Amino acid sequence: MSADEPMTPGAASATAAVVTPPIADLVGGEWAPCTAQLGFSLEDPATGRPVTVAAGSDPHRVEQAIAGAAALHAAGTWQRVPAAERADVLDAVATEVEAAAPEITALEAYATGVPIRQTGMLSVILGGAFRLAAMQLREGWLSSALPREDGRLAHVDRLPWGPAACVVPWNAPAPMAAHKAANALAAGCPTIVKPSEYAPYGTQALAAAVARALAAAGLPGGLFQLVHGDAGTGARVVGDPRIRAVSFTGGLAGGRAVAAACAYDIKPVQLELGGNNPLVILPDADPADAARAAADLLTTLNGQWCRALGRLIVPAARAEEILRATLDRLAALSAGSPLDPETDYGPLVHSGHLARVAAARDALVAHGGTAHTALTVPGEGNFLSPALVTGVSPAHTLHEIFGPVAAVHPYTTIDEAVELANGTPYGLEAYVQGSDEEQALAVARRLTAGEVKVNGSSIMSLHLFTPRPAWGLSGYSEEGTAETLRFFTNPRVVGVEGGFALHGRP
Repeated sequence: MSADEPMTPGAASATAAVVTPPIADLVGGEWAPCTAQLGFSLEDPATGRPVTVAAGSDPHRVEQAIAGAAALHAAGTWQRVPAAERADVLDAVATEVEAAAPEITALEAYATGVPIRQTGMLSVILGGAFRLAAMQLREGWLSSALPREDGRLAHVDRLPWGPAACVVPWNAPAPMAAHKAANALAAGCPTIVKPSEYAPYGTQALAAAVARALAAAGLPGGLFQLVHGDAGTGARVVGDPRIRAVSFTGGLAGGRAVAAACAYDIKPVQLELGGNNPLVILPDADPADAARAAADLLTTLNGQWCRALGRLIVPAARAEEILRATLDRLAALSAGSPLDPETDYGPLVHSGHLARVAAARDALVAHGGTAHTALTVPGEGNFLSPALVTGVSPAHTLHEIFGPVAAVHPYTTIDEAVELANGTPYGLEAYVQGSDEEQALAVARRLTAGEVKVNGSSIMSLHLFTPRPAWGLSGYSEEGTAETLRFFTNPRVVGVEGGFALHGRP
């Protein structure tokens, strides 16, 4: 079927009001069912029951997608479209995506287990990413000129690297795909998106909306394509020399593999990986505010996000008070179906991930820790009560768990708190909670992380136009509204020099 035809609905899911489409890829403007079975079943996280067999694109479809993107770039079809016209196309895409946002939001909640109130909040990114990219094009962010001493100009034009791959994980796949793809397209890159095999539906609905708008604009199918699959599909796309830029969000192991593949072909790679993020509670912090921040960071996206709480760092004299207040806050949350608007906390994405997170919690207990839980969760489905683990050495809490489990570490001096906060190989996000804002900011400036929030726990960045950098094992090549657009481009400098060789000869 063509890109502007609706997807044929599949069987109704185990959760009412959501109908999942059959898994299909989009190559060269044509949809086709994915027939490569991946060896496990997708589940309804709310029940834990299998829904369908996970499927990916056949290798020949992946090859067709890469070849089509490469041919389109070689022809210059899209990159020669003036920036203002590309911006108009992106605004049209945004309109189509915004119309599909309710469907995408529901599919994301169903597939990932994240409560629909949270996927709904993130849905602002879906169309917004395309509008922001269009705005930057209209404002001339890809072109500049610098005056020389002789009055002539040196022109700097940021040009597309070439075919781009956007690889996104399962915790918020469609918003991340929108952010990456919008900027890749704005830069002039033919774009291939690969979502996680565990949550394909929302990104597929996003791709259908994008494809409809591009087809209506008369653009070729090779400009935006979607492939499905596991790490094998990702490796085929990322490792192909015709792909000239890769933006990847995911885990550390996947990030290392992607970086290695990109290094071979000397192509730029953008990596946002995990984080073992600290929340430092200062001695003067209000206990209710501290508890709210800790509970938020432990349960947002059901604890399955790279900026979640990893280490709760508390004053030793107030450790019991803050632990109790946080557990009380957790106990007051509502756990249930991710499609229920009243749900605060949902199930983990898959039974396999549930087992991994539970095993990580139990490993901390085996190292001498005590797991504290307070939230009653349903007995059916992939639910895990959020846990704070006390009494375990910081040496055993170095790495990300990627679930609703965090260690609690007491401190006696601010220097010790800073050392605990910086005492992991990651550096994505950090948080500081305290009543004296200036003192809290002073502590924040001592923490090694891409972003440090004082007295807040929102999933959103501090500012729309601040970068989202990473330190250590958390990645490199910062993301951001402007940064991701620049990532997909490389500058070319052109100008009249009017001078010749050295040595003073005429």
